[in-house]
Formats: sequence, structure tokens, C-alpha cells
Amino acid sequence: MEEILKLDRELFSFLYGLGSEQYDGFWLIITKQIYWAPLIIAILYLIQRKMGWKNLGIIVVFLALLITFTDQMTNVVKHSFQRLRPSNEAELAPIMRNLIKRNSYSFFSGHASSSMASTIFIVSILRKYYRHTYLLFLFPLIFAYSRIYLGLHYPLDILTGYVFGIITGTIFYKLYTLFMKKYVKN
Repeated sequence: MEEILKLDRELFSFLYGLGSEQYDGFWLIITKQIYWAPLIIAILYLIQRKMGWKNLGIIVVFLALLITFTDQMTNVVKHSFQRLRPSNEAELAPIMRNLIKRNSYSFFSGHASSSMASTIFIVSILRKYYRHTYLLFLFPLIFAYSRIYLGLHYPLDILTGYVFGIITGTIFYKLYTLFMKKYVKN
């Protein structure tokens, strides 16, 4: 385990070292959920256009439950492992630009897990309606990379968040399809 954590720290140092002050502002914008609102609104519009208001409402409820569940489980794991964020590690202090300071724990990334879970869920629903729906996977990739760039997560935090998000998004999609078959008539 120590070897894995060492490799994780080295990969973080490499990826973090790719950043520069001239791009810091860009990544500070990317990491905030509010700036992704136009994309989210566009996706909700596409869902409503193909599936109607009733189905959009059901999907929004499932998304809210999915994000709440993912967020709460992430917090349980963070408090169990209590891994410090890279920006709070004394040995990494010489390379850090201190863009954002958070006192919460790092493992695993809630941004990575919730963005991947919601993307899996939405892509699973929309793929039969839109040919290039897979492009939505750029969202969790860019969104989660911002967390490494800003010194808030190690790569292993992101990868674990992705795996958890894939599992959770898939489970919630299955629950959604069961619900739709059992209770909703088109």
C-alpha cells in the first residue's frame, strides 16, 4: 500500500507541476459547479425535448437522489480514511501554489464520483436519442482534473471516485428503468 501511495504522490507532483499561474484562473472557474449550469440546462432541455416534462421530472428526482447518495457515501469514506489533501501535506508544500485551501479530507473525490455517476446515468438514458452522447464524458474528466490542478486531490482519489461513480450511476440507472417499467406509462 505504501508503494501505491508513493506512486500516487509522484503522479500528483508530475500532473500538478504541469500547471502554471497563467492558467490558475481558468481552473478555478472549471472546478465550481455553478459554471457548469449552462451545460446542465442544455442537457435538461434535450431530455425534456425527447421525453417530455413528466419524464424530465422523474429524471431530476433520480439525479437528486443519486447525487445526494454519492455525496454522503463520499463523506463517509473520507472520514473513515482521513487522507490529507495534497495542499495540506507538509512535504508537498514547496511545490504548492495554494490556490484553494480546504481542511476536509481527500480520499476519495466527491467531484469525481458525483460527476461520473450523473454522467453515467444521463448517458445511459440519452444514448438512444442522441448519437454523440458519449461526449458528455468530457465533463467528469475536465471537472475532476481541476481538482488535481488545484492541489485538492491525488490521482488515486479521482480514479476511486470515478469507479464509485460508475457503479453508483449504473445502479441508479437500473433503479430508474425498473421504476419506469413498473410505475410510468408512456
